[in-house]
Amino acid sequence: MSKTQKIYFLSDFHLGAPDPLRSLEREKIICAFLEEVSNDATEIFLMGDLFDFWYEYKKVVPKGYTRLLGKLAELSDRGITLHFFVGNHDMWVRDYFTQEMNLKIYFEPITIIRNGLRIHLGHGDGLGPGDKGYKRLKLIFRNPICQWLFGMLPPRIGMGLAAYFSQKSRAQTADREEHFLGENKEWLISYCKTYLGQENIDYFLFGHRHLPIDWPISYPEQARAARYINLGDWIRYNTYAVLEGSIISLKAYQKGEQSIVRRDR
Repeated sequence: MSKTQKIYFLSDFHLGAPDPLRSLEREKIICAFLEEVSNDATEIFLMGDLFDFWYEYKKVVPKGYTRLLGKLAELSDRGITLHFFVGNHDMWVRDYFTQEMNLKIYFEPITIIRNGLRIHLGHGDGLGPGDKGYKRLKLIFRNPICQWLFGMLPPRIGMGLAAYFSQKSRAQTADREEHFLGENKEWLISYCKTYLGQENIDYFLFGHRHLPIDWPISYPEQARAARYINLGDWIRYNTYAVLEGSIISLKAYQKGEQSIVRRDR
């Protein structure tokens, strides 16, 4: 990477929610952002839940999202490497994005090295302590037989059921997502601390939490220190992270950064 090139990370668009009109407004903002950063981006990491629900039928593409899909195809054609970490709302992705837009697809967290930095990243769902109910549900949803059975439903019924349960889940977690729970209660911070005890990492990047967070992580026993960044979402915050040189910064697009939860070392 040259000094003028950057790597961008963004997550949780939830296109399709809460209704087509507001989803379209959000999609246009996201596409405007992607066009702007295309001038200096060498890679873009999409960290999951781009859609409020996505199921890849063999012969059917879910209706909508043409602006985003077209923009991603355009960026790929221009030589920008695109990565997509599957989230809990779009976990039933198969090979459509790879075939049409050359996206690299990931189903689990990975560690990458960029500019000498070790960066551990993923969507963030099912990590850390607790949330055993979701972890069991995730095993069911990831099961190939369950996915095949869902695909037997007509798209109109399947997408309708998915929209109902997605809205119900969002209503149950909305209040919790808007508040920082404290270092000892944030499950992704707990995950980062445990992982840092096993492997030396410079940055942890996740989505899923919906709250933009920039927080120091340390493991004193091995004199290791890192930074945890949660990318927030594009429903309330329009937040993203960018790697410039040897620093990853959490920023907001067309909005102030006062909603970002920060703590210096």
